Parts: sequence; C-alpha cells; structure tokens
Amino acid sequence: MSELNNEKMWRFWDQSISAKNKSALESFAADDLLCEAVGNETSLPTVRTWVHDRTIVLGIQDHRLPHVTDAIDWLRGQGFDVIVRNSGGLAVVLDSGVLNVSLVFSERDAAIDIPAAYEMMVSRVRELFPTLADRIEAREIVGSYCPGTYDLSVDGKKFAGISQRRMRHGIAVQIYLCVEGSGSARAELIREFYTRGLQGETTKFVYPVIVPEVMASLCEITGEAVTVSEVVVDLQRWMNRTFADVHLQSLRDSEMDRYLYYLTRVHERNKKMLAK
Repeated sequence: MSELNNEKMWRFWDQSISAKNKSALESFAADDLLCEAVGNETSLPTVRTWVHDRTIVLGIQDHRLPHVTDAIDWLRGQGFDVIVRNSGGLAVVLDSGVLNVSLVFSERDAAIDIPAAYEMMVSRVRELFPTLADRIEAREIVGSYCPGTYDLSVDGKKFAGISQRRMRHGIAVQIYLCVEGSGSARAELIREFYTRGLQGETTKFVYPVIVPEVMASLCEITGEAVTVSEVVVDLQRWMNRTFADVHLQSLRDSEMDRYLYYLTRVHERNKKMLAK
C-alpha cells in the first residue's frame, strides 16, 4: 500500500465544470493554497479536478523564446488565453477535452522525494484506467510537447504529462490528461508556437522539436468515446472505494483570504512575465 493509501480521509474538489470558462491562473492559485493548507494540516489531503477551455500554459523557458511576443500574439489570434505557470515544464494545451488532476498531500511528517511523488501519480492513473494499466508507460516521449521522464503513453502515444509544485510542507502533483479530441492537433498548435517563437534562431536552451503524431487522446488510444465527465466520475468512485472517508469540499470561507493572496500573486507574476 502506498503512502497515499495510508491517509484514510481525503478531500475532493471538483472544478471540471465550474472552472472551464475561468482563467487557469485561478487553478494555480488554488493549488498554492492547497499546498499551504494541506502542508500545515488545516486541510485534508486533496484531489482537485480542473478544466480550462482554450488556454496555452507556458513554462519559464518558453517565455525566453527570442520572438515570444510574436508567438503569443499568434496564439491569441487563434482564440487562446496565454499564461505562464509557476511549476516546471514547457508549453501545454488546455481545452474542454483535457482533464487536469492535482494530487495534494503533506510531507510534514516524512519527506517524499521527487521521483516517489511522481510514481504516486503514475500509480493512480493506472488504477483509474485498469484496462490500459499494463500498457501505460512512464518515460519521455521525444517529439511531444512538454516532454519529461514521466510522460504517460500507450504504444508510444503520449496522452498525459506530470509536474510538481512544492511549498510549505505541501506537494501538488499535477497531471494533464488528454481525454477527448485530437492529440496531434494540440501538438500542431504548439509546434507552430515554437516555429514563430524561434524564427530559425539558435538558442542556448534546446526547445522540443514537436512531432504531432506521437501524441494522442485517450479516445484515440482506446477507440472509445471516453469523456472528461466520465473520468471525473470514475475518479470519485475510485476514491470512495479506496479511502474510508471522502469529503466533497470546494473552497472554504476560512480559506478565502489566502486564496485571494495567492491569486493576486500569480496574476502579478503573470502580468510581469507577459509584459511587452
């Protein structure tokens, strides 16, 4: 049994519908709040689901592209909001077919190293998709956007990526799951972003060369009409089976002040990063 299963009481905060038309900055503020609250034990360990429509989330290195302003202007012209996140990684696409899940837990009593935290999320995904479990690999998929050691793929087709945010004894392990739609179409968008951001220049940081064919959604991988809402329901059912007590709980009144603090902070940071 993993460290997570030793925690019998969990909080489930579902924003898969309520956050869809809001800025993704709100989700990064929410995860910062949860890191603090779970880390200081004023909140139960938490699973939060979130969906944001037509948003490109950039990493710090993306912001350093030599022609990043041109590239961002192009994305906005395609109808996408553009933000820079406060956790690691490179550019990813969020839309109504992409489910994000944050797993937030404490290391106050015992330190949890970075690979172990990633492995917790990998295990959860395999448990969530039992028919694919034996085929899901955790390894870097070259040619994908936001490549990393913990890319999740089936038969070489990447459908998910994982990142971490650590602060105040709390750890948020965040995963984006491409559930519906076309994985390659999302990758084409990011490939064009890098083309416009680089304009043929050589940079010290090596940006990924995107090969759209290596990315797919769960619908494409399984050949079935999987939906985001079905995955959210399956996740909640899994939690109810696995843990003794699951509390359905959104933002509490007692957390509002700290949430607004983190929201202001991410907005100010994002404004500075994207200033022309």
